[in-house]
Amino acid sequence: MTKKASSRRASKTERAAPKTSIPQTVLRIVNTALDDMKAVNVKVMDVRHLTDITDIVVIASGNSDRHVKSIADRVLQFAKQNDFRPIGVEGAREGEWVLVDLNDIVVHVMLPRVREFYGLEKLWEDVAPPAAETVALVPPPPRRIPATRRKTVSRARVER
Repeated sequence: MTKKASSRRASKTERAAPKTSIPQTVLRIVNTALDDMKAVNVKVMDVRHLTDITDIVVIASGNSDRHVKSIADRVLQFAKQNDFRPIGVEGAREGEWVLVDLNDIVVHVMLPRVREFYGLEKLWEDVAPPAAETVALVPPPPRRIPATRRKTVSRARVER
């Protein structure tokens, strides 16, 4: 009986201990792989508030088609070493734009000219995440009454 109780207590304390989320763990792995292969102009975007397809989009560039392929291969290698199976890889044969889907994170590795042509960053850059807490706390702005009306309204109140 005491063994069961102690194992239950251990499981409760284990649950209470802060754990890093899976997307953050995978993001660290991806960043390590990108740094290892000297990826250029890496940009990480949190798109949880915009889409259900993925949580984070990582866009990086390589200097040549071989470099792009090598970067994507290293991302795959590091992910597999850490027990994260990729859902899919697209464009590895051509090497101009390779997409690696790691479920919570989608990694785009592309040549600079391809990156500039498609402009993926521009799709996401102008949209700010909605802050539900701040929207609920901020009162609506007061109605602005023109200065001429304010004077007449205040005089009418004084006369009454």
